[in-house]
Amino acid sequence: MDKLHFVDPSAFVAIAALLGLLIGSFLNVVIHRIPIMLENNFRHECACLDLPDDQAPPQVQRFNLVVPRSACPHCGHAISAWENIPLISWLILRGRCRGCKTPISARYPLVELLTAMISGWIAWRYGASLQSAGALLFAWSLIALVFIDADTSLLPDDLTLPLVWLGLLFNLGGGFVPLPDAVIGAMVGYLSLWSVYWLFKLVTGKEGMGYGDFKLLAALGAWLGWKMIPVIILLSSVAGATLGIIMILLARHGMGKPMPFGPYLGIAGFMAMHWGAPLLSWYGFA
Repeated sequence: MDKLHFVDPSAFVAIAALLGLLIGSFLNVVIHRIPIMLENNFRHECACLDLPDDQAPPQVQRFNLVVPRSACPHCGHAISAWENIPLISWLILRGRCRGCKTPISARYPLVELLTAMISGWIAWRYGASLQSAGALLFAWSLIALVFIDADTSLLPDDLTLPLVWLGLLFNLGGGFVPLPDAVIGAMVGYLSLWSVYWLFKLVTGKEGMGYGDFKLLAALGAWLGWKMIPVIILLSSVAGATLGIIMILLARHGMGKPMPFGPYLGIAGFMAMHWGAPLLSWYGFA
């Protein structure tokens, strides 16, 4: 897609990086709250199942991405606007709550910094173009999914399914791949892991992965096309095996303990978007 040549490249990169800091702060909220929202909804639905037909469902405290206001989980100190400035507030507060001095996880500024760096890099690579906007949405979604799955072993439909439709929508005009490649990519992405899931279950009687992995790979196929599916599976498998061996050797992960596959799929999907084409060319598939 054509770049907007009247936009200064350096300014665009700086603006994208600054926007990335702000988006990273929001992603921290998404990563923390969406699993809680899903659990609250599940508990509410379970409670409603046992109610008589003539009894009203119990009232649920409002909890979403906007309310209640962010607060320290230890002392309840409400976080003010100046305490919520991406990256800067954490440094000023020296990584501690202003109310009770409890340490604040370094992951919050790391997510903000990571999002800013990736956003700036995408802006530098694609310039001021529609392709840059698509790559940013893609990367931001993957960051949220990677961290949620790493924390909870969940890949919420609220994120994976919109990512599928956004990929197909973006490729209506051939954003990254032609639309037929995107549609086939979504189908191949879902069915490939679905087939592995059922084959593994038939052989072992156990579930090797969750349905969220199918949907995430379908989303990656919708954005990147069917040709990238083998690349993504290969990269994610190598990354998962390598990190898994390292964690086992460091005694941080038991041999029988399941490991979420979503983070490796997300990392592989990001790598495939930006470096997958040379890999395909290397093997003669481009």
